[in-house]
Amino acid sequence: MSRSLKKGPYVDQKLLKKLTDKKPATAGVIKTWARASQIAPEFLGFTFGVHNGKQHVDVLVTEDMVGHRLGEFSPTKKFVRHGGKMQKELEQKRKDSEIAAAKAAKAAPAAPKKK
Repeated sequence: MSRSLKKGPYVDQKLLKKLTDKKPATAGVIKTWARASQIAPEFLGFTFGVHNGKQHVDVLVTEDMVGHRLGEFSPTKKFVRHGGKMQKELEQKRKDSEIAAAKAAKAAPAAPKKK
């Protein structure tokens, strides 16, 4: 459900205050906990450190992000891949075969060129 047009977009006032009189190139990372704040056009080019519950994730604001929330670009959950023990064994075999192929290619001498 979107916010009423009468109210306008929610942009954190403290965040706007931090941006006053700063240029995107010299501002550095601006730390914030305001994940619910919408990205305004004034934020373009700035890098925000958006808190994800554990650390600040750097988010460089581009033109495509305007209108979205800051929290959308700082995931709070880390994906741990599926598969378990069987998947690890398959990946290890694949890695070993790649290493063996690289060693074989390196060990084989280059054929002399014929003129």
